[in-house]
Amino acid sequence: MVTITTEPAKATAGRPQPANTARVVGGHRNWTAGVISWIWLGIVIIPIYWIVITSVKLQADYYTTNPMVPPGDLTFDNYKQVIDAGFIQYFVNSLIVTLGAVIPAVLFSFMAAYAIVRSASTSRFLRVVNSAFLMGLAIPQTAVIIPVYLIIIKLHMYDSLLGMILPSIGFSIPLSVLVLTNFIRDVPKELFESMKMDGANEWTILWKLAFPLTRPAVVTVSIYNALTIWNNFFLPLILTQSIDKRTLPLALWAFQGQYSVNVPAVLASVVLTILPILALYVVGRRQLLSGLTAGFGK
Repeated sequence: MVTITTEPAKATAGRPQPANTARVVGGHRNWTAGVISWIWLGIVIIPIYWIVITSVKLQADYYTTNPMVPPGDLTFDNYKQVIDAGFIQYFVNSLIVTLGAVIPAVLFSFMAAYAIVRSASTSRFLRVVNSAFLMGLAIPQTAVIIPVYLIIIKLHMYDSLLGMILPSIGFSIPLSVLVLTNFIRDVPKELFESMKMDGANEWTILWKLAFPLTRPAVVTVSIYNALTIWNNFFLPLILTQSIDKRTLPLALWAFQGQYSVNVPAVLASVVLTILPILALYVVGRRQLLSGLTAGFGK
């Protein structure tokens, strides 16, 4: 046993390590790409660094010190001032609008994409529906905001969170259907037919087969729609007027007006607005990579 276990170890030790060769492409290091990557990293990091350090400065220090030098005395009074100005309420409003729009939009888009892939070849109605979804991609939000505004007023939903949720669902569906349709088409038809021969109905095939295999696409459209709705400024501006119905982007604009001189307070509100987006990106990125790995393994 000793001879068997030690001989492969010696043979393995004499082999060249693949980690060293992986850093060299075609026998040469890609210095140009490395330099460009570091330059781009600096372009992205420097403004973020400036925002963060300025948000913990006193208003007087902002005008008298070097803007790129961290403050000697950190202060979180700017964050307290922003929170006291109603930031928690705006955060809750954004969370309700985002979740209330993303979950129905993704679920409806997923079921619509499945129906289009499975039955569009035999159903003229579904082909027309698919064409309508594709036409929705060509219509910008600003072009239909007046009809949307009038419809929301007729439905007595103006100046309400539901009045922002419903249009957000409609604007999220076309792209979601397109992405999910293309992804479901990549699932082999033999898998669907195999489950159908085993006695499964379309509803079971939808959730037991199509959903697990298309999880990367579902996560992708969910993250994209969540970020789009969270950062949406136009719809809340048009469809609301009460202060307590504001979402974070609209409230951020109001902070800029309220603290037009107090720049550190404005940047503190920016930091608080970005934190949920960063958290969503970190969590969503891990889920996306996990889903892609599972997809490659099938």
